[in-house]
Amino acid sequence: MSIINTHSHVYDEAFDSDRDEVIQRAVSLGVGKIILPDIDSSSRERMFSVANQYPDLCFPMLGVHPTSVNENFQAELDAFYAELPKRTIVGIGEIGIDLYWDKTFLEEQIEVFSQQVEVAQKRNIPIVTHVRKAFNETYKALRDLPSQNFKGIFHCFSGSKEEAFKVIDMGFHIGIGGVLTFKTSHLDEIVKAIPREKVVLETDDPYLTPVPHRGERNEPGYVALVAEKLASVWNCPVEEVAEITSANVLSIFTL
Repeated sequence: MSIINTHSHVYDEAFDSDRDEVIQRAVSLGVGKIILPDIDSSSRERMFSVANQYPDLCFPMLGVHPTSVNENFQAELDAFYAELPKRTIVGIGEIGIDLYWDKTFLEEQIEVFSQQVEVAQKRNIPIVTHVRKAFNETYKALRDLPSQNFKGIFHCFSGSKEEAFKVIDMGFHIGIGGVLTFKTSHLDEIVKAIPREKVVLETDDPYLTPVPHRGERNEPGYVALVAEKLASVWNCPVEEVAEITSANVLSIFTL
């Protein structure tokens, strides 16, 4: 069994003391590939360092996270554009709109998001979209773009069934992580309703740790727990979940 984890921040400082052990543990749990989403210029070198250390396992993206968009957003955008010709990347991400903490820079978030989506479209590479308390704003920003050719993932999906189908109709896949294992989650109903070929797995570690490790640091290997939960929801063997979701990832990314 080989699972592809589409969203891991294993380069985060939370793993500085035992990163190698964490990565080896993920491999032992069946993780065959890990996609690394970018945040901003402050963590980028660490991300590429991990990707270079594990070139057959960890695949980096490039992007400016919406919570990194503030009054200095142009400097972050400039750094993003400066890195583009220098790096080998599999996608643009994680990018998007986040209004959970602050709405002050909504217009700037829309501008930064839109520019990065257009870069991905020109390069014909996927995007990984972060949406928090901002589905309508994100959907409108995408619909306002001149090209409606989209490919990628709505990561850590937390919307409604209706929103899931809107995302799928645009060409996106749905990223499912540890929240699926939470008792209060409604994601089980969503993954039952949407086409299986539109579901991919992730952890978003070190955050959103699945049961039974909730409250602890999340790890990329815990995507296996998400796969097990999804197998129970789909009523199929976990090996089938791994096969389906990994094939879905490879239809999006060139790894």
